[in-house]
Amino acid sequence: MEENKSNLAFGRKNYILMLTGIAVLVIGFVIMTMDDEQYGLGFLGITLGPLVVLAGFVIEIFAILAKDKSHR
Repeated sequence: MEENKSNLAFGRKNYILMLTGIAVLVIGFVIMTMDDEQYGLGFLGITLGPLVVLAGFVIEIFAILAKDKSHR
């Protein structure tokens, strides 16, 4: 009986979630730079961008803590 063990720390699902989280983080930072107000004090720079970045970090934490059933 052969075991299918991988040398990687996470499974495929975890890596997909991590890449998704990184993409959301980048989108959040880009949204913050799009603010036209002085010093980024408008809605995009103060509210929307940071919320999107926070969502990206939540996705990253979930990606680390999620267990992939195919990776044991």
